[in-house]
Amino acid sequence: MAVSQSSIRGDGMELLQLYHQNPSIELRNKLVRLHIGLVRKMAHKFSHQCNEPYEDLEQIGYFGLIRAIERFDPSQGYAFSSFAVPYIRGEMLHFLRDRSTLLKIPRRWQELYNEGQKVRKELAEILGRAPKDSEIAKQLKVSTQEWLETKLAAQNRMPLSLDATVVNYIDCQITLGEALPCPRSAAEQQREEERQQLQGAICLLEEKPRMAVELVFLKELSRKDAAQKIGTSPMTVTRYLQKGIQDLMSMLRPQVLPTG
Repeated sequence: MAVSQSSIRGDGMELLQLYHQNPSIELRNKLVRLHIGLVRKMAHKFSHQCNEPYEDLEQIGYFGLIRAIERFDPSQGYAFSSFAVPYIRGEMLHFLRDRSTLLKIPRRWQELYNEGQKVRKELAEILGRAPKDSEIAKQLKVSTQEWLETKLAAQNRMPLSLDATVVNYIDCQITLGEALPCPRSAAEQQREEERQQLQGAICLLEEKPRMAVELVFLKELSRKDAAQKIGTSPMTVTRYLQKGIQDLMSMLRPQVLPTG
């Protein structure tokens, strides 16, 4: 009998709550098996971007999944998949960097991104404002989703300034230079990877949902105060938040690959 995805998510959250209250190796192993698709999807993606075998990347990804299970707090209201992906991705990136393997993006994406930058500049001059992603995609004759994926891939590949500010799930203003690992704390590099992943996703949100997410979740303003800054009502801020969270989850949650 086939098991629905909603049933899996429900069972998974119950196990995560049990593990958070009373952690055990047995529960942790059940959660790893339940979310194995997250690791396989990410390993499949990275195996097409580097020279490392899929099997090695998959094994490394499980360390990230276990770390996510150990740190996930169900009371925070996040979907586990969107919380776990940065940990899994971070472990794989850390592994690739240790192996001195350069991460690359497909040539089509690189060419599309370069062309998109030209189109962005041209449209800005014509429109007298920053063009929307949908407008750039239309000019490039690609879907908005493909352009967003291309832009995110290019951003994740670009080196950041050590003075650049990175963000986490909670308000935490830390520069990239401060987040670099030292011999006493390798975990700093992992957190830096997670911040970059979320920062890139937030930057891709539409303007109003992005402002709502940053003001309420990062700066911890009330919805009333956020509404005043945005120039709208608290109810509208709530709708912006719902859209922002939904879009972030769509960008950060991978699709589970078939296992059979």
